[in-house]
Amino acid sequence: MKEFDLKSLIESRKGENYELHEKYMNRTFVKVLKTIGFDKCFLRGEGCYLYDLEGKDYLDFISGYGVYGLGRNHPVVGKAIKDAVDMKLSNMVQLNCALLSGLLAEELVKRLGGRREAVFFCNSGTEANEGAVKFARAYTKRPRVLSQKGGYHGLTYGSLSLTVNKHFQEGFGEMVPGFGCVPYDDLDALEAELKKGDVAAFIVECVQGHGVRIPAPDYLPKAQELCRKYGTLFICDEVQTGLGRTGKMFAFQHWNLDPDIVTVAKTLSGGYVPVGAFITTRAIHQAAFSTLEKCVIHSTTFGRNALAMVAGLASLSVLDNENMVERCAEAGKKIVEKVNALREKHEYIKEARGMGLMIAIEFQEPKSLLKKASWKALKMANNALFTQMIVTSLIDKHRIITQVTDHSMDVLKILPPYISGDAEIDRFVNALDDVLSSAGNITGPLWKFGMRLLASSKDSKKEV
Repeated sequence: MKEFDLKSLIESRKGENYELHEKYMNRTFVKVLKTIGFDKCFLRGEGCYLYDLEGKDYLDFISGYGVYGLGRNHPVVGKAIKDAVDMKLSNMVQLNCALLSGLLAEELVKRLGGRREAVFFCNSGTEANEGAVKFARAYTKRPRVLSQKGGYHGLTYGSLSLTVNKHFQEGFGEMVPGFGCVPYDDLDALEAELKKGDVAAFIVECVQGHGVRIPAPDYLPKAQELCRKYGTLFICDEVQTGLGRTGKMFAFQHWNLDPDIVTVAKTLSGGYVPVGAFITTRAIHQAAFSTLEKCVIHSTTFGRNALAMVAGLASLSVLDNENMVERCAEAGKKIVEKVNALREKHEYIKEARGMGLMIAIEFQEPKSLLKKASWKALKMANNALFTQMIVTSLIDKHRIITQVTDHSMDVLKILPPYISGDAEIDRFVNALDDVLSSAGNITGPLWKFGMRLLASSKDSKKEV
């Protein structure tokens, strides 16, 4: 039998991506990608860019939904993983305390500071959030867990039950009993639930990923105070916002918060090996592992695997040594300022907002009658269709990857790599300027494309 050769396999089968997914995987996803013009075949990635089969570069401004904060294939992280493979390290002995997981836990605790000194490793953000609420219930002996409306905490059942969004929940039956949400940025509604005395934890994204929503300045500190008052644990979901994304190591630091549990993932992986974690107090941690018989009552097979731990250690080192957090804050400020400067020219832009390189560009109904009529026609069919037109035009015309953040709002979202410099920033801003200029011509190619999207959307609904 022929020996496995990865390079030969990829070389001989490259370009078959969509055929294979159509045949063996999610064919609905394939259809969506083809409809919106995202059916590209990427062969490699480096830094801020992806490269297709012809070698054309694409500026990646969603970074794998925030995974590639350090950029794609960062050489320091890649070398560390290669070194680990070459060293033939012992791995997943399970009934054993491995060095690498202890070292990574130590580094995370150092960066969080304060009273959070115990770590649990897992594989993803949703798993970290599941573990956090599980430990909160064990510690408080209470059944209920609350989130904020509009939040996103993952799609496994517990996390999905906290991601209170019809789009994600519909069709999957009843959610976990006792899991619910309160209105966004509403302290009175939060206190009304907390005073019932049965809420184990309140979990928040300090900056909500869907829509990049930032609460009123006093909301999070006061929400934390209410949690302390009523004996409810305060959990910060830092899966997307953590490890530099908002211009600080953790988003909660913008408000000087002191959460009981912090969850992380995405950037911790360096984009190489999945890794997630939650970090909490020793008392909360010990509430789950309360007896000798319960020493592995919460566990996961791959959570402390050597390559994931190496990726985490190397990624934290890069964050420090290359001033990634500071670079993220500076680049994000430039983008927001430059996009907001386009508002005088483009009436479609309502605002650019964000923290660090977690940025939303919100669009609004134009004032001129012809543009307004076209806008309303698109909105009647699909609330996010105008934004999808912009996103598709950015990739088709300028080879820039962005995303529609939520189908309930007119918001384009970007999560650029922290290493984005002036060249990348200017390429994006100039491209957005050009695409919005095209949007001003309601008989032009952009609107014709929008009508094709509209037709595809109607056909899709008929098929379903």
